Amino acid sequence: MKNSLSMVLLAAAGLWLTGCNTTKEDPEESKAFMLSDTMMSRITLDTVKTEPVRNELTLVGKVVPDENQVIKIYPLVGGNVEEVDVELGDNVRKGQKLATIRSGEVADFERQMIQAQSDLLIAQKNLSSTEDLFESKLVPERDVITARQVVDKAQADVSRVKEIFSIYGLGKSTNYTVKSPINGFIIDKSVNRGMQLRSDNAESLFTVGQIADVWVMANVNESDISKIKLGMPADVRTISFSNEVFKGKVDKIYNVLDPDTKAMKIRIQLQNVGLKLKPEMHATVNLNFEEGGEMQAIPSQAVIFDRSKNWVMVYHGRSNIETRPVEIYRSLANRTYITSGLKPGEAIISKNQLLVYDALND
Repeated sequence: MKNSLSMVLLAAAGLWLTGCNTTKEDPEESKAFMLSDTMMSRITLDTVKTEPVRNELTLVGKVVPDENQVIKIYPLVGGNVEEVDVELGDNVRKGQKLATIRSGEVADFERQMIQAQSDLLIAQKNLSSTEDLFESKLVPERDVITARQVVDKAQADVSRVKEIFSIYGLGKSTNYTVKSPINGFIIDKSVNRGMQLRSDNAESLFTVGQIADVWVMANVNESDISKIKLGMPADVRTISFSNEVFKGKVDKIYNVLDPDTKAMKIRIQLQNVGLKLKPEMHATVNLNFEEGGEMQAIPSQAVIFDRSKNWVMVYHGRSNIETRPVEIYRSLANRTYITSGLKPGEAIISKNQLLVYDALND
């Protein structure tokens, strides 16, 4: 009997001690889920907001130079290309020499200039002599008038040849120098040293373009044409700078469809900061537009997908964080629209929330 009583007392004491231990561990267990100061500095809190529902249209396009700042340079004379001073992609200044052409036409213009200047000099001397004779009453006035007409004609010939020299950019040399008309980059080149050029050549030698501002030409499928509006903001991404977003807007809609692709082109104008965007680069264009209606919206990075559901970490306090399932209507690059699970004004964790999720749910 004494042994049985002792065993019962020991069992009761054990249960009492176990209860005490459990009671002592509960606060420590709750403390394990309290966010530390370090963790608080690493997370970001956002507020659930009611916003107009927006949609996103993704298009494929390519970078092209601004056509208003692109100039094709054609040879004004025929001849033999003696020098080519630039290569494709070179940055050139206005007036910089691009190529030199040795041309018989330039030599003929030089001959015309010498002839016109000589004729003018002779006509001026003849006029002076005629005026002297007229003052001495040795010739009639009509001879003076005729001499002046000859001078005027000779002066007109000199002016005509000088205008040709100005248009062609000719100097004292018999060579024709091709110069850049603007500051920019050589974006096309179709001439090499030793080439023979005809005066009626219809192909440009160089194309010079400024790329401080560029265009992105994108194709819009026929089913999406109604969504496109002038002035729509556009986010442009390229393979070369995958982590960078270039901001622009739709500044032209080409209201015709390509007969082969059945797509309509639109143009997005961009400021090419740092000249990162190069002509012919492939680009992905994202256009945002309002769809109508309002919903609760949160940053897209706040959503956690796990166990075939979407979850959001709702923040009530450092020791009171709720893992809540949500229903998503649409996710865009930056915003996600929620149909159920959140209320306006609630605080959520939108950065490093996965660390908190793992700590609470593992």
